[in-house]
Amino acid sequence: MGYPEAMEPILLGLFLAATFGQLLYWLGLFSRLALYRQPPPPKVTPEPVSIIICAHNEAENLRQNLPFFLAQDYPDFEVLVVNDASTDNSLEILLEFKRKNPNLRIANLTTKVSRGKKAALSKGIKAAKHSILLLSDADCRPVSSKWLEHMQAFIRDRVEIGLGYSPYIREKGILNAAIRFETVYSAVQYSSFAFVGMPYMGVGRNLIYRKHLYREAGGFDDHMDVTSGDDDLFINAVATPYNTRVILSPEAFVFSKAKSSWRGYYRQKSRHLSTGTRYRPVHQLLLGALSASHFGHYVFGLALILFHNLETIVFINYLVRIVVVTAMYGLISRKLRDPSLVFWVPLFDALFILYYLIFAPALFKKKEPWT
Repeated sequence: MGYPEAMEPILLGLFLAATFGQLLYWLGLFSRLALYRQPPPPKVTPEPVSIIICAHNEAENLRQNLPFFLAQDYPDFEVLVVNDASTDNSLEILLEFKRKNPNLRIANLTTKVSRGKKAALSKGIKAAKHSILLLSDADCRPVSSKWLEHMQAFIRDRVEIGLGYSPYIREKGILNAAIRFETVYSAVQYSSFAFVGMPYMGVGRNLIYRKHLYREAGGFDDHMDVTSGDDDLFINAVATPYNTRVILSPEAFVFSKAKSSWRGYYRQKSRHLSTGTRYRPVHQLLLGALSASHFGHYVFGLALILFHNLETIVFINYLVRIVVVTAMYGLISRKLRDPSLVFWVPLFDALFILYYLIFAPALFKKKEPWT
C-alpha cells in the first residue's frame, strides 16, 4: 500500500470524527439555545442601577444614542458617562445633555492613562452610586425603553450576572452580513455554555452585574496588560453556574453599528480574540475542540475528495451536518431577531475556515490600543 493509500483511512477517520464532534456540539449543546424560551421578567421591586458608558472621541455617537439610555422607563437609575480623554467635543455634548437630564453624570478623564477602556471603566465603576452596574458603549442604543427593566429584573437571589445580547444593525453588503452572522454564532456559544453551567464570557455592550464582584475580583488587575477583557476575561473569572443568567428578551437587546470596512473589522476582532488564551483551561479546550472539529470537517473532507475520490461519503456527511446546522441556526436567528441570516449559512459556515486561518495570528500578536 502506497503512501496516499495509507493516508485514506486516517483522513477518513479524522473527517468522520470532526463531523461527529460538530453534530455533538450542535445537537447536544447549541440546541439548548435553539429551543430556549425566554420567560418574562419576574415581578420584583426594582433596584437602583448605574448605567456606565465609556466614550473616547464619540461625540456624534453620544449625540445620537445617549437619549435612548436617558429615556429608560425605570424608577431609579443614573447614566454615568466616562469621557476618556476625548479630543473632540464629547465633553461639550455631555454638558449639554446634563443641563436637561439630572440623572446623567459625567466622569471626565483629561489624560488617557492606559490603552483600552479598562482604566476609564474602572473609574466609572468606582464612581457609580448604585450596587448594580449595567454596561454599554457610546455607539450602542437600547432597542426599547424597557431595556433596563428587563436586564435588572433577573438580577435577584443568587443571580448576580446577566449576559445580554447585542446585535448589529442590518445594512446592505456582505461585510455587514458576515459580521452579523459571526455575532450570532458567538452568542450561540457563550449562551449555550452558560445554559449548561459553564459561563465563560459576556459582551460589554450589554452586560449587567453586581458591583461587589468587581471589588472581590480585584478589578481588572489580572489582565490590565491586555487591551480587551473588561467583559470576557472579567466574566470568565467571576461567573459560576449559579450566579449567571442569560437574558434574551427582545426588549433587552442593545443594537450597535457594525464596522464598515474589512480593515476595521479585522482590528476589532483581533483585539477581542486576543483574550482567548487567558480563558480557563476547560473553556479553551472546549472552544478549541469546537473550532478544530469545524475546521477538520471541511479540510479533511476536501482532502478525501481531491486525493481519494470519496465524494459520496463526504457529501452525505456534509449534507447531514449542514442540514442540522441550518435548522439550529434558523431557530436561533429567529429568536435573536435576524432570521434572514439563515440563507447565508452554507456560505458563511464554509468561509469560517478562512476566518480561523486569518484570525489565528491574533492569539499571539502584540495587542493594539482601543480606538
